[in-house]
Amino acid sequence: MVYPDILGIIIDTSYSWVRMFIALGLSFVISLGIGISAARVPKFGRVIIPVVDILQTLPILAFFPFAIYIFVFYLPGYVGINAAVIFLIVTSMLWNMIFGVYQAINSMPNEYIEVAKVYKLNLFRRLTRLYIPAALPRMSEQMSLSWAIGLFYLVTSEIFSVGTKDFAVKHGIGVALTNAMATGNFYSYFYGIAIFIIFVFLTRLLLFERFDRFANRSSIETYKKSRNDRVSLSIKSGVSRITRRISLSKPRKEKIKREVPKILVYLGYAVLALAIALVIYAIADNITASELGQIPSYELYALVSLGASFLRIWGAFAVVLAIAVPLSIYVLFISKRRKPFIFSFQIAASIPATLLLPLIASLAQGNAEALAFLIYVLSGLWYVVFSILATAKYLPSNVDEIRRVFRLNGRSAWKKIYLKAIFPGLITGAITAIAAEWNASIVAEYFSAGTSGKVLTSVGTGIGKALNLALSSNNLFLMAILLVNMVIMILSINYFVWRRLYKKMETIYS
Repeated sequence: MVYPDILGIIIDTSYSWVRMFIALGLSFVISLGIGISAARVPKFGRVIIPVVDILQTLPILAFFPFAIYIFVFYLPGYVGINAAVIFLIVTSMLWNMIFGVYQAINSMPNEYIEVAKVYKLNLFRRLTRLYIPAALPRMSEQMSLSWAIGLFYLVTSEIFSVGTKDFAVKHGIGVALTNAMATGNFYSYFYGIAIFIIFVFLTRLLLFERFDRFANRSSIETYKKSRNDRVSLSIKSGVSRITRRISLSKPRKEKIKREVPKILVYLGYAVLALAIALVIYAIADNITASELGQIPSYELYALVSLGASFLRIWGAFAVVLAIAVPLSIYVLFISKRRKPFIFSFQIAASIPATLLLPLIASLAQGNAEALAFLIYVLSGLWYVVFSILATAKYLPSNVDEIRRVFRLNGRSAWKKIYLKAIFPGLITGAITAIAAEWNASIVAEYFSAGTSGKVLTSVGTGIGKALNLALSSNNLFLMAILLVNMVIMILSINYFVWRRLYKKMETIYS
């Protein structure tokens, strides 16, 4: 019997939590800056909000091999790989927090802005007395969601970084549990999952619950009323969170006087331009003449890999829908014990699919396709379930009464009431689930465990495997081609598929 090193697991989990807290702090500051600037400077908002809306739908994890290379290139050693992991977590936490701040500031009563002008409050006082207090309640809601999303990317980045010895996180819960499974120490693995859940529970109890109370005490009473009015309107419209996000990209009708100094806006553009310049320089500096001649073969390789992953992901998504839709409808409309179900779902969802990856790999018994399929399903399932369950707050209280009055049962009730009622949440969950599955391709299609880099699974071909192998061979040019193809495909799907579903979602209740 191999006994678990409980203290070592606690230390490894603490390392992971330090990365999470750093990422959360950075996300908090950045989202306040961008969200407030976008709301109060219309020209900046018209540029940055659509960009953020696009970035949140892209598979951030697919860029992780590239992020590792860039950060290690400019920050050699252990500092670079930790910076890459924290960067990945920030990019997973940031987008919905920005939207939360933007929505909060945009929905502020105009009377507060006028009072600030009358008393000639400077920028610092407007931030501390007006904008930040107005944004805190929305930030509290989004921070809790961002933390859950960040945990997935935390564990994924730590596991993925073990794949090559040059880019290895030395301490972290993902590394600890992966190594435990690789060495056959199942006791350490299951103790590690238990400790991970305890850390999640304590963080929510000691941090997020207290911050939520602080945010509501610090908020503006009139702002609270305005926020409740928006919720009421959303119930009448039946339009989901994503539909509201689309409307955010439209300029406000009234003209708002610029309140954020131009230097802050220019600084934001300068940082973005610098980041793009560094990426272009890193790529151009590593391209050789022989690689330029291989562009046609690289492109064919990218298309074949992308097609294979596309079939796996959408096949797994069909299974996700087959599980999530009936389960969610049962909990929402049929079961009389909704809270116990939701509580059990939250416990299950608190364990990222990537944390279970070593266990799933052992259960798959060497079948790479089965392993990839299971990871894809687990990666997308809870996004759809919780997104549908979130529609409960927008549903009218008399759904059951309507069903009884019109004598709708069985298939009729599902078709005319249940499916239409969950449609907004279903679309929201579908988009996030598909993005999560694309992210999971990095570990589902090519997974190595332990500091030795032992390969546990490797599919025949796929975009995740291609990106892993490109990183292992330091072929940055091939990585760039793979990522460009993936981005083009995802943006095309967003435009031709999800955009049409957005419009259908807006009219389904009319």
